[in-house]
Amino acid sequence: MKILTFSTLYPHAARPSHGIFVETRLRHLLASGRVESRVVAPVPWFPSGNPRFGDYAVHARAPCEERRHGIEVIHPRYPLLPKIGMTIAPFLLARAVTPVIERILQTYAFDLIDAHYFYPDGVAAALLGKRVGKPVVITARGTDVNLIPRYRLPRAMIRWAARRAAGIITVARALKDDLIRMGVPDERIEVLRNGVDLQLFRPVDRDAARRTLGFSRTTLLSVGLLIPRKGHDLVIQALRHLPEMDLIVIGDGPERGSLGSLARQSGAGDRVRFVGALAQDELRSYYGAADALVLASSREGWANVLLESMACGTPVVASEAGGSPEVVAAPEAGVLMAERTPHAVAAAVRRLFADCPDRAATRRYAEKFSWEETTRGQLRLFESVL
Repeated sequence: MKILTFSTLYPHAARPSHGIFVETRLRHLLASGRVESRVVAPVPWFPSGNPRFGDYAVHARAPCEERRHGIEVIHPRYPLLPKIGMTIAPFLLARAVTPVIERILQTYAFDLIDAHYFYPDGVAAALLGKRVGKPVVITARGTDVNLIPRYRLPRAMIRWAARRAAGIITVARALKDDLIRMGVPDERIEVLRNGVDLQLFRPVDRDAARRTLGFSRTTLLSVGLLIPRKGHDLVIQALRHLPEMDLIVIGDGPERGSLGSLARQSGAGDRVRFVGALAQDELRSYYGAADALVLASSREGWANVLLESMACGTPVVASEAGGSPEVVAAPEAGVLMAERTPHAVAAAVRRLFADCPDRAATRRYAEKFSWEETTRGQLRLFESVL
C-alpha cells in the first residue's frame, strides 16, 4: 500500500519533538514492510527565523524538505491567522497544500491519505481527498475532539469530515466516546492506542542515573509543555504537603516564568528544578532516576509520557483526563488522583508511596503496550478501505 501521511503535528529539524508520536506510529507501520509513505507536514508561514519571535520563528526555521529515519518529508507553508483564523484554517491549509499533493501524485500514486488530528488537519485532508479522488483516514488525538468541538463552526466541519472519511481512528476509548456524542456512529470508529518504544524507554542503572542527575531525595517528575492544561502548577503547589520531596519539571512553554515564580512563592523554590525540553534518550535517564511521574492535566488524548515512564520502571500519578484511566489501569502502573487540586495531587502521591509497586512489575505492565497491535489494526483498516 502507498499512503500519504498528512499532519501539521510532525517533527522537523527545528522542532524535533513536535508530534513525535505521529512519526513513531508511522515508523512502526513502515517496519511491517507492507506500506510505503510520503509525508506532507505543513508548517505555518512566518517571515523571520529570529529567535526573538519565539515559536513563530521556529516555524520559519523548518526545512522545506528533509529525510527523517529514511522517510521523505515535505514541509509546505500555509497561512495561519492567530486567534482570528480558526474557522477558516482548514480551507487555508487545504488551498496551500493542494499544489503539493497534485505534484506528488505525478511520481507517487498513493492509495489513501492518512491524516492526523481532526481539526484543521482532518478537515483539510477531507477536502484534499475529495479533490484528488483518494480515500481519507483520520486519527483523533485529543483536543481536536475534546475541546475544539465546543466551537460551533469547527464542530460542524469535524462532523462533515467524519462523514467523508473512509476510516476513523482514535487513540483512546475516551476520544471515541467524544465522537459518538457528536453523532459519529460507533461502528465507524476504531480505537488504536499509542504504544511505547520499549527499546528506547527501558530501565537504566538507577543509582548511576541519580548520581549523574543530582537526585538525593525522593524525586517527582512533571513532564509536558509548560501550558495551563498540563497542570504543572498543581504539582508545584502540592510540594507544600510533600516537604521531603523534590520536583523536576521537563518541558518548555509560555508558563516558564510564572511557574518559577509560583515555586518561589510556595516556598519550594529550592526543591523545583526546570530543565527545559529534552531529547527522548535524555528523558529515559530522568524517568529511570525518578521515584514517580505526576501528570495533572485537565485534558489528554493518550498521554505518551505515562507509558514512557512506566517502561523505564517508574510508576505514575495521573488525573483522570482523557485516556489516562485506560493507561493507569492496574496497581503496578500507579494511581489516579481523585481530583485536580494540589491537596489531591499530594494525597495521590502519598497513596502511591504507601504501597509502591515493584519497578520490574511496572516495566512488565508497560510491555503490554507495544506498537505491534496498533500496526496490525492500521493494516486491517487500510486494507478494508482499499
